[in-house]
Amino acid sequence: MANHKSAEKRARQTIVKTERNRFYKTRIKNITKTAIAAIEAADKEAATTAVKTANKYLHHCVSKGILKKGTAARKVSRLQLAVNAI
Repeated sequence: MANHKSAEKRARQTIVKTERNRFYKTRIKNITKTAIAAIEAADKEAATTAVKTANKYLHHCVSKGILKKGTAARKVSRLQLAVNAI
């Protein structure tokens, strides 16, 4: 465990950030699953709206520092290609 005041503070901050990141990452997975389910159901309208929502949220996570810009772009690109293939 931490022995200094600054190390104790850093440990507390790490716990808070870990919880926050877990929330965002879980939400990313759920939104992506929703989009993939709509794509697999071949429902073009639902898939389009789901991908639009995923796009917005993934880039929101980029601005929060949860994801890197390229990672979000790659995920959105793959989802969009799948929608276009319907």
